[in-house]
Amino acid sequence: MSLVRRAVPEDAAEVLRLRQVMIEAVRSEGPADWHAASLPVLRERLADPEGDFAAFVVDHPERPGALAALVAGTLEYRIGRAGHPTGTAGFVFSVATDPGARRRGYARACMGELLDWFRARGAGYVQLTTSAEAEPLYASLGFGRKPDPLMELTL
Repeated sequence: MSLVRRAVPEDAAEVLRLRQVMIEAVRSEGPADWHAASLPVLRERLADPEGDFAAFVVDHPERPGALAALVAGTLEYRIGRAGHPTGTAGFVFSVATDPGARRRGYARACMGELLDWFRARGAGYVQLTTSAEAEPLYASLGFGRKPDPLMELTL
């Protein structure tokens, strides 16, 4: 029996807590005052099992009600191209493990479930950004570096 399960609306606060853990690990960001505004939207997305968003989690073995690990991603449509004519792509944007639950294989197990979810929904490829610390995990799952530079505009 797998420790991994699909996140439900009742997990939303813990999902945000682990997302904050991930954010703080890769960059300095202000206080987590965005959680309150994010919570209702996240609960709504977690309640839609047929939607284009999924999160997979592992319950914390020592802290009832807490999560040990989180992986979240979305399906996106991009105009098809050679090798991927349907244009369906997956994007992983949150992978986090509670500091007290690391090195137990939880993130890997959650990633496996998310990748299966992407496959079942027809994704031709999956993208993510990574920290140097996490890159070996993704490489072991088959991800490779791309030379394409990422640019971003904040609206």
